[in-house]
Amino acid sequence: MAIINTCKKKMLKGEPVIGAWLSMGSPIAAEIVANAGYDAVIMDHEHGPGDFLNAISLMQAVAEAGPTPMMRVPWNDTVYIKRALDIGVMGIIVPYVQNAEEARAAVAACHYPTAGIRGVAPHAARCSRWGARLSEYRQAVPKQLLVMCQIETAEAVENIEEIAAVDGLDMLFMGPGDIAASLGHVMDPTHPEVVKFLDYTERKLRKTNKLLGTVTRPGQTLKWTYERGYDLVIAASDAKLVGAGAQAQVDGFREKLLKRPKRPNAPHRKAR
Repeated sequence: MAIINTCKKKMLKGEPVIGAWLSMGSPIAAEIVANAGYDAVIMDHEHGPGDFLNAISLMQAVAEAGPTPMMRVPWNDTVYIKRALDIGVMGIIVPYVQNAEEARAAVAACHYPTAGIRGVAPHAARCSRWGARLSEYRQAVPKQLLVMCQIETAEAVENIEEIAAVDGLDMLFMGPGDIAASLGHVMDPTHPEVVKFLDYTERKLRKTNKLLGTVTRPGQTLKWTYERGYDLVIAASDAKLVGAGAQAQVDGFREKLLKRPKRPNAPHRKAR
């Protein structure tokens, strides 16, 4: 049975896909999110608390539902990327890529020689199911892996053309929050200066021949985001989904409680 990156396959056919961060490190939360029907789940090792054993547990939890398992690694680190791929991740998001040289390093870390410098031991790793699917994995690696570089600073934006020219790089992933910070507007992607610069960034991104990814911005819908030309949108995280659901229920309860008519004969309880 062939190993297929269904998320990448959809995008290359022109179909937009939706993803969710796994930030909590909880296999139960991951399983719930996966069963909602997301095309990809992205384990966040840049900002999340997870480790590799935990990541395996998350991938096992989502396997039945079938979203493509991906990871945002902490840094453009050859060793970390190698280990992430060895546990079976099919997509890698590399943060803070500033130029073509750094993009080439990210791509090289994801591929075996002679295309790259990834250490070769799939027979002893989960990616090939500990050797049981070795030949399938070897055939899948060159085309099925999804290599993504984050564009998240003003410097990277100015270098988009040279980054996009790197062979083996599949996607440019724009981080609006970090771009805002690089412009001096930390946690304020709606600032007029930031909005103008993000529009400029997107025009440059759309001129490349790469797949495009991003996250939803405050106050903007998924439909609006896809209409900007993106192929992959990470629309939520397990933590935000849980938090938003809980907050909505409590807010609704408080609102209804304030509107409830008072009972004329209600018992009065004295505080102890």
